[in-house]
Amino acid sequence: MIESVAERYLRLGLQLGRHVEGIVDAYFGPPELATAVEAAPPVEPRTLVAAAEALLDELDDGWLRDQVVGLRTYAGVLAGESRSYADEVEGCYGVRPTYTDEAVFAAAHERLEELLPGAGPLAERHRRWRNSILVPTEQVERTVAAVIEEARARTRDLVELPAGEGVVLEIVHDEPWLAYNFYLGDLRGRVAVNVDLPMSAIELLDLAIHETYPGHQAERASKEHLLVRGRGLLEETLVLAPTPQSLVSEGIARLAPQVLLEGDGGAALAAVTRDAGIELDLARALAVERASEPCRWAEVNAALMLHEAGASEAETHAYLERWGLMTPELAAHLIRFVTEPTSRTYVITYPAGLDLCHAHVAGEPERFRRLLTEQVRVRDLLETRDAAGRAPRAAPTAPAG
Repeated sequence: MIESVAERYLRLGLQLGRHVEGIVDAYFGPPELATAVEAAPPVEPRTLVAAAEALLDELDDGWLRDQVVGLRTYAGVLAGESRSYADEVEGCYGVRPTYTDEAVFAAAHERLEELLPGAGPLAERHRRWRNSILVPTEQVERTVAAVIEEARARTRDLVELPAGEGVVLEIVHDEPWLAYNFYLGDLRGRVAVNVDLPMSAIELLDLAIHETYPGHQAERASKEHLLVRGRGLLEETLVLAPTPQSLVSEGIARLAPQVLLEGDGGAALAAVTRDAGIELDLARALAVERASEPCRWAEVNAALMLHEAGASEAETHAYLERWGLMTPELAAHLIRFVTEPTSRTYVITYPAGLDLCHAHVAGEPERFRRLLTEQVRVRDLLETRDAAGRAPRAAPTAPAG
């Protein structure tokens, strides 16, 4: 039987995943395809490059073609192709990382100076404020579970969640990420929260909403229900990390806390943290977050420093502490993240994804619902942002050949 282009894409993605654990973020397509890929020897990356190029020749411009461009780029990296870090990011996600001038961070620091007055350097004041609302480690699991329950109820006002969807929660240690939604298919997700690093109340709210409702879980379950089951789009049963799909998904998840916490449900969600003994001034916490947001681009600068400018880890660590206002522990965690094979390019997805999704939604709930339920291309989001006159923080890629 001749495979469809969607089946060929799934096979190629699964074969790519045999080389680096974590490249396949989720798969819930035909089990026999995954079984066949697992039973066979790993396919050489150069062979995957050729297969991806052959598939690109057959695909019209669209969402699936964008995905295959990302797949082909990453296969080329594994095959030893020589390309710059910026070229690799651009090929995977459809945006090109550019170095953000430190004047952007300095302006953010000035706003934070106003929000966090007091004695000592800004980084120390920011740390003291964060430490004042840390959630005790033994309270994290129960508090996250309560936030998920409240966020799920609030998300029903934005999108109709399919019957039978849900998540299970687990606490983990020694991971390069802070939290992860392992989407299992059949509308279910497994949310893992890493408690190795201290977590503030606002960070806990962000993290829980990001991974679940209306973040990753809401998106994956809605798209499985509407696109896979409803329209038969098999390509949506595979989630590949180094592709445009991930940038859109992270943009949705990063926008999700703003949608809930700045809306009518914010007070109810903040109240959940009181049960953990934290008195959270939500308005102030959100103001600090908004003021800090430009500093997320310091993380992209850090990746460019490490992978293109030849900076040492010590230099990059100091840079993240200064401009990203990170604790030493968080800076070390970020450096680990941008040097892991699975996630070395992934750092762009957080600030660029939020930038693009925020510009697309523009305060309209129906536009956020579209992100959760439809195949949205990075190129379309770039055009929307640019048409609105927003200054780009990541440059668009040229159309792929």
